[in-house]
Order: sequence, then C-alpha cells, then structure tokens
Amino acid sequence: VQLQASGGGLVQAGESLRLSCAASGRIFRINDMGWCRQAPGKQRELVATITSGGTTNYADSVKGRFNISRDNAKNTVSLQMNSLKPEDTAVYYCNAEVRQAYWNTYLGYWGQGTQVTVSS
Repeated sequence: VQLQASGGGLVQAGESLRLSCAASGRIFRINDMGWCRQAPGKQRELVATITSGGTTNYADSVKGRFNISRDNAKNTVSLQMNSLKPEDTAVYYCNAEVRQAYWNTYLGYWGQGTQVTVSS
C-alpha cells in the first residue's frame, strides 16, 4: 500500500492551499484517514482525521480554518487549508488505516510528506 501526497507549496499568510493524498495498492477497506504535520524542531502533531463514515476531528489550532474530506470510492483524502498562518508551516503527512483483505487486520500507512510554507 502506498500513500501519495501532493499540493504543498509556498503561500502568504491568509491564503489557501489544498492537500490531496491517494492510497493505492492492495486495498480491501480503509478505516480512518488523516493528516499530521511536523514543524522543524517540533514533534509530529495531529491536524485532522476522518472516519469512513465521514466523522471529522480537528486540532484546536486549525478548527474553523481547515476542512478534511475523503472520497471512499477513489481512496483519497484531502485537506483544504484556509486563512493560513506562518505557524502552519510544516511538512504535512497523510495517513490511513488499511485492511488489505477481509482476513487481515487494519495497519497504519503514511505518505511521504509534502512541505507547506506560509510567509508573513
């Protein structure tokens, strides 16, 4: 299973970016999907998650600005980031809990990371 993230870049404060992540390979079912981020010198932190049924959860720091969504038919998850702040600067990683066959358990997979830089 591979997760391919895209959409990062350099923007100014107040602007928007949309990150996307596609899961591929042998996939029977995907449970939770989400995004984490890691800024230089800091620990990786949860940004947002979404269940297969569409229930979402956000870090307090991004509530009201970020929106996570997914397309279960395409095995993709997206993160719409609005009103970006310099403190949102980080490498963003997508993740997914994937079951490769009905007899398997769910395992966690991570994408390669995409850089988001917000200038003031």
